[in-house]
Amino acid sequence: MYTLIVILLVLVGVGLLIAEMFLLPGFGIAGISGFSALIASVVVAYLKISHMAGHIALAACLLLSALAIYGFFRSRAIEKMGLDAQIDSKVGLADPGKKINDLKEK
Repeated sequence: MYTLIVILLVLVGVGLLIAEMFLLPGFGIAGISGFSALIASVVVAYLKISHMAGHIALAACLLLSALAIYGFFRSRAIEKMGLDAQIDSKVGLADPGKKINDLKEK
């Protein structure tokens, strides 16, 4: 029974982390819940099953999280989320040494 709970917590945790990375930008409820589910799965495995199961759950959490992060960077999702424009214009009011009375409308 506890083995099923550990497996479900690992899958839910990784799923929430993937949803946080790809669908819900920012570090919000899904990311915190995902990390909490992963931690809970390792704790349940150590306390309720055995030390070996805890080691396996910890390794599975680390491996699946690393694969999810690798997949996130590999998919170039950051390029789609980020602003990639350059602003080349200048504002005349921002020039140092000018006073507001000296400015003329162009």
